[in-house]
Amino acid sequence: MNSKSSTAPEGRPGLEARGEPPFAHTPYDGTSQPFSVGLKPIGEELFLEPDRYLRRYLQEKEKLFEAAFEKVFQAEDGTGAAQEDVLALVLDNLRRYHGGTYTISPEQVDIAGLDHPILLDGQPALLTASRLVQEDLVLMRLGVDGYRLAAASLCFPSSWSLMEKFGKSMSAIHESVPGFNGGRMGTTVARIFVNLKPGHLVCRFNWSLYDDPDLYHPQSRRIHLGSPTNIAPRLFLRVERQTLRRLEETGDILFTIKVHHDPLALLEQHPERGRLAAGLRDQLMALDGEQLDYKGITHLRDDLARSLEAMTE
Repeated sequence: MNSKSSTAPEGRPGLEARGEPPFAHTPYDGTSQPFSVGLKPIGEELFLEPDRYLRRYLQEKEKLFEAAFEKVFQAEDGTGAAQEDVLALVLDNLRRYHGGTYTISPEQVDIAGLDHPILLDGQPALLTASRLVQEDLVLMRLGVDGYRLAAASLCFPSSWSLMEKFGKSMSAIHESVPGFNGGRMGTTVARIFVNLKPGHLVCRFNWSLYDDPDLYHPQSRRIHLGSPTNIAPRLFLRVERQTLRRLEETGDILFTIKVHHDPLALLEQHPERGRLAAGLRDQLMALDGEQLDYKGITHLRDDLARSLEAMTE
């Protein structure tokens, strides 16, 4: 890979020392609704989210780039300029808002907690940008069938495969999402993509459940827990924080995905345990059969609801 041996800059401990609590975002508390667009404007300072798990995420990305490169990185010919735009955006944001973690020079970037720098040449620009941040980075480009997936570094998918979706349109990508095609959500997303202005940064969230701590989940999920009792402590709550912005030079849209993957058992220790457990239970019970099947939790919905109900007491 494009790196060389070095030592981390002195006096700059890794973010793991910060001790931020889990459940950084809680869209299931009523602030967002499942299977809805729910876009909200955010400031540039919130574009990227390096946290205490930065080292773990970046190390996991490097393993995936080494072992399964074509499964996690794809790019059409002709996307080079857009990739360069993305790298410039990422570097500018890290320099302006995360200088305590990143030291940026013309040739390389040193990251607190890592023992080697990331070089800024010799690799596709989108790949270099992805190696700097926890977010996955996806480029959407306008074509005859609407916007399509034209380039991506996708190391932490939530039950979808980059190789299967690469080059496909928005409608084809979301073919299995309940209510997207032929419904309000797909129409709304298409309109947003057309009308999104350069400089306008928006954000949305969604949540899902898994039965393991893995970040890389390219397969459709179905949870297998065996005994239906005491379900919540054996699950992981996965929240995706997604942003959208239009690139000024090319007009392509950059879609970022930051994954938060927390053991649901830790909710027991949260100071707002009751409120958050009640919110997640309410959203769980409001899902219809097709939505439950899509999330892979039809068979455990009622047991999980009871487990969450116990947390509210």
